[in-house]
Amino acid sequence: MDIRNLEPKELWNSFADLNAIPRASKKEEQVIAFMLEFGKTLGLETVKDPIGNVIIKKPATAGMENRRTVVLQSHLDMVHQKNSDTAFDFDTQGIDMYVDEDWVKARGTTLGADNGIGVAAIMALLQSTSIKHPALEAMFTIDEETGMTGAKELDPANFSGTILLNLDTEEDDELTIGCAGGIDTNTNYPYESQPVAAESTAYIINIKGLLGGHSGMDIHKGRANANKLMNRYLYTISQTVGLQLHTIDGGSLRNAIPRESTAVIVVPNAQTELFTLLSGQFTELLADEYHTVEPGLVLSVTETELPDEVMVKADFKKIINALYAVANGVFRMSPDIDNLVEASSNLARVIVRDNIFLTQSLQRSSVESTKEDVSNAVRAVFENMGCNVKQAGDYPGWKPNPESAILKLMVELYSKTFKAEPKVEACHAGLECGILGSHLPGMDMISFGPTIRGAHSPDERVQISSVQKFWTYLQAVLKEIPKNGK
Repeated sequence: MDIRNLEPKELWNSFADLNAIPRASKKEEQVIAFMLEFGKTLGLETVKDPIGNVIIKKPATAGMENRRTVVLQSHLDMVHQKNSDTAFDFDTQGIDMYVDEDWVKARGTTLGADNGIGVAAIMALLQSTSIKHPALEAMFTIDEETGMTGAKELDPANFSGTILLNLDTEEDDELTIGCAGGIDTNTNYPYESQPVAAESTAYIINIKGLLGGHSGMDIHKGRANANKLMNRYLYTISQTVGLQLHTIDGGSLRNAIPRESTAVIVVPNAQTELFTLLSGQFTELLADEYHTVEPGLVLSVTETELPDEVMVKADFKKIINALYAVANGVFRMSPDIDNLVEASSNLARVIVRDNIFLTQSLQRSSVESTKEDVSNAVRAVFENMGCNVKQAGDYPGWKPNPESAILKLMVELYSKTFKAEPKVEACHAGLECGILGSHLPGMDMISFGPTIRGAHSPDERVQISSVQKFWTYLQAVLKEIPKNGK
């Protein structure tokens, strides 16, 4: 079935138009131009602020002029990630989507439902001539996925609204009223190399087939981190075999749990038989440990061409010890909110190449003090081995307000519309609301959206029936926005 024939057609057609345009974080030029043209074609007030966010304003429909102005917010950028065996150029190609029963998916790449469905919903509202709504201020931010630059550099002078609806939650029965803040920790270390001994054999080690996922929303699910698995393999084998390291290339994006890692190693010919035996035993061990949560896990060992150089033993030991010791996964659960991860760290990227060892990781927490604690824990490990450490991209969390007026309205409307109670939650993802609230003090904010699975991975998918539910709910909320002064 063609995506454009799904209901609601106005939303799905907007999503298809959006997904035809490359829109990687920090490469949003094409999608910014697209949104500017979209707004101007509709004859609506359309501006781009200095950082690149696009704002489109639409007057209230007849009879709704005395209602409070609503800011509708979603981010334009998407995570660009693909399977290693997928041939795809994110800089030039649009996403290749298809329908699989009740889900829309992409072939071998991320789908961009995060946050493209939110963008498409706002586009559909801006185009509509029949949906009742108050005055709308559409806020399309940039670079949410790699630094929240758009939110951080937002020009608040463009907005007069007092209610903000963020359309970036990924469960259709949840109303999100709080989120985690985050900070990036990036490290580098120059290592020494030495020539490879002649009587040696080189191997490529591949770890792939992991589920990966969002490093906030999925961090508590026990999924394997390819960077940590690769390091565990190197550490374990090197305790018995004189293994030498040539290169590592693991992970991809800072906010995605690593799905794949590749290393090139060298083993003395006298130990290749023992190496093969130990590699097989380690593979069996991982399969046993992860058979439930990572059924697609594959660790392969393939002989390859002998490189000219390998890392010296002293630096190899420093690096594998540091990678083994560094915090990864859940750091602390919230003592105040049931089942909420308070603080975590994701070792997103590990590179060993050309005499430089690099790592990238992202620490998150809903509490500023524990965000500092987990980021210090990561910093300390790498500084201890002699790395240069740079921490940047710090952004605040969003403190929940259970007494929010828009929350009370939306809970009542959800119960009335769907004959069920919504879940009111804080999440471990990094929504833009915390930053936006600092620019727009007093803004009453809430986040909601359709059901999305596997965000930030090529398994990303969005549920069609859930999009229909979300669209119905969004229209109901806009129709019931209170009058000015209430």
